[in-house]
Amino acid sequence: MSISSETLATTRALALQARRNIIHMAWKSKGPHVGTALSCTDFLGVLYGAVLRLDDWDSRDIFILSKGHGAMSLYGTLAAKGIIDPVLMDLYCQDKGTLPGHLDRFSVKGVEVSAGSLGHGFNVGLGLAHAFKLQGNDRKVYVVIGDGELQEGSIWEGLLFASKLGLDNFTVLLDRNDLQGYGRPSEICSMEPVAAKVDAFGWDVKEVNGHDHAALLEAITAPRRGLPRFIIGRTTKGKGVSFMEDQLVWHYYIVTDEFRQQALEELV
Repeated sequence: MSISSETLATTRALALQARRNIIHMAWKSKGPHVGTALSCTDFLGVLYGAVLRLDDWDSRDIFILSKGHGAMSLYGTLAAKGIIDPVLMDLYCQDKGTLPGHLDRFSVKGVEVSAGSLGHGFNVGLGLAHAFKLQGNDRKVYVVIGDGELQEGSIWEGLLFASKLGLDNFTVLLDRNDLQGYGRPSEICSMEPVAAKVDAFGWDVKEVNGHDHAALLEAITAPRRGLPRFIIGRTTKGKGVSFMEDQLVWHYYIVTDEFRQQALEELV
């Protein structure tokens, strides 16, 4: 497909503002998981900036962040998109706030599924996609999962079932940053070769640079073959902030005043 420069400018601006929002929330809350939120922000920038149908909220496409500990990436994008009030971010993960550290679908508009127990959001999305098919509804479902999360057996069961059902309205994006809570998935419990395995399970598989908006958009919108789509996005944990990139400690470190200033100076 031909992707306009205006479209890419929109998705990149959305992702940049979402990253700045993530730093703000992490700094205000003194909470963890900033690295994992920054990792998948480009996925969300492309989806919310150019893919998801959101104009009619009752018939909207569904987005699920299954790696629910990366909640700041969704909140930051929803705020940048204007779906939630940016003021809500000031009380992220704090008493009397409405944005919890792990996603809660009853918290704010735009959070479709409570997530945090890894492996659940994937199959909720599968169920929604199947329901839309049964209803003859053209709504689509997009789910982001983590590569540590991919170790969950429930996901592999879902991979089998989705292809059997021919859910070509179901797209899964894998945040392949090769860092989870206690090390690298490639060393802890390697899933490789991921692409070959998922292809063998009957999916349409594509592998791209997960920070390349044009490549992501092309992979997401490419013509369907009657199959669910699995996009492996090669990403970097902490993307956009040099001292956080590919550093396991930023699964846990807090953003101090100094770190906040350094990060925001880079995110321009």
